[in-house]
Amino acid sequence: MTAAIESSLDSFKCRRTLAVDGESYDYFSLTEAEANGLAGIGSLPFSLKVLLENLLRHEDGRTVTADDIRGIALWLTERKSDREIAFRPTRVLMQDFT
Repeated sequence: MTAAIESSLDSFKCRRTLAVDGESYDYFSLTEAEANGLAGIGSLPFSLKVLLENLLRHEDGRTVTADDIRGIALWLTERKSDREIAFRPTRVLMQDFT
């Protein structure tokens, strides 16, 4: 059985498969993305790494482009951005104080 994810253009060649107990899971490796053109992303804050992985997973060339993905990496040098991104969360966890 394979846990499929949407098709992505994978411009940074970072889509990988993890096999666990006979099942395969696809994911996007930030380490591989860094090696394939997104220099320095390993030092991004965790919150931006989550956004970056989301963009890598949803890259379709229309709503999410390679330039959008590079825009997150540029935050490292500029520490600001006026770029909007297409964030598509698959799950939202909220604190329940009841």
